[in-house]
Amino acid sequence: MGNQWRAQFDAEVTFANGGGLRTDGFRLDIPGTDITDDDLAALFVRHLGLLMVAEVRITNRTLVQEPHKGGRGVAPRTAPDGVTRLVELSHVVTDGMTTLPGWPAPRITEWLTREASRANYAPGTEFQVGRIDMIANTGTYVDTPAHRFAEGADLAATGLDRLADLPGVVVRVPAGTRAVDRLLLAPYDVAGCAVLLHTGWSAHFGTDRYGAPEAPYLTGDGARALVDAGAALVGIDSINIDDMSPAAAGERPTHSTLLAAGVPVVEHLTGLDALPPTGFRFTAAPPMVAGMGTFPVRAFAVLDAA
Repeated sequence: MGNQWRAQFDAEVTFANGGGLRTDGFRLDIPGTDITDDDLAALFVRHLGLLMVAEVRITNRTLVQEPHKGGRGVAPRTAPDGVTRLVELSHVVTDGMTTLPGWPAPRITEWLTREASRANYAPGTEFQVGRIDMIANTGTYVDTPAHRFAEGADLAATGLDRLADLPGVVVRVPAGTRAVDRLLLAPYDVAGCAVLLHTGWSAHFGTDRYGAPEAPYLTGDGARALVDAGAALVGIDSINIDDMSPAAAGERPTHSTLLAAGVPVVEHLTGLDALPPTGFRFTAAPPMVAGMGTFPVRAFAVLDAA
């Protein structure tokens, strides 16, 4: 069994949607004596399966050397409704649409029209070949490590095991919450999963509000927690997974942390309200284009059957 430790502490919890919780003399299994208060708070939130936690204040902490007792953890996954079905999670790409305010819009035209093609084929046979001129950051797209790092894996070098048929977890973000931090993520078992942050901000897609400074984002600390927990992919239904407000001063800690760890990022998701918390598989696979780090995807989920 070795040296096993438990922490005894008082905890005061504040919830993002109002209310609070207080415990006195709570005991919890810990991995070792060097655990910080922040790590202990995250472990406490996950152990109790608490959602929408804004803050945990740890006081009167002591360490006790005794065997681990185990814990309930988060609730097991369940199938949604007994029917396997597909859920669309991508924005439609249209001619002239706005994804990122101030960035070039896609231009959709025809390279070969149906009328022109008739000269090449038998009577009654015709084809159309379209053309799209766009930047890679258009619609719902995936960022691979090459987007942030010159030596990082590009679209062609990022494996399908990071992009397709991943077990999914939806993190519901309380209305009005900007910063998604480790405490909001702590209740979820994310190892090997696509973690999708449902903020509701996609309702503003295509409007001036979408790029507003108050758009929700994942904090750098939250990104580190997801990497440490083994998340395979992280997505968000907001304009950027990093804080884009002037206060951020152009820093991108979340992109840097996730992409350095080889965790792809999917931005501009939509339709996450149609997904259950778990019990689905997620795919957001781009073409295998060498030398590019970002590209639009057809993101979708397959709900598990009971």
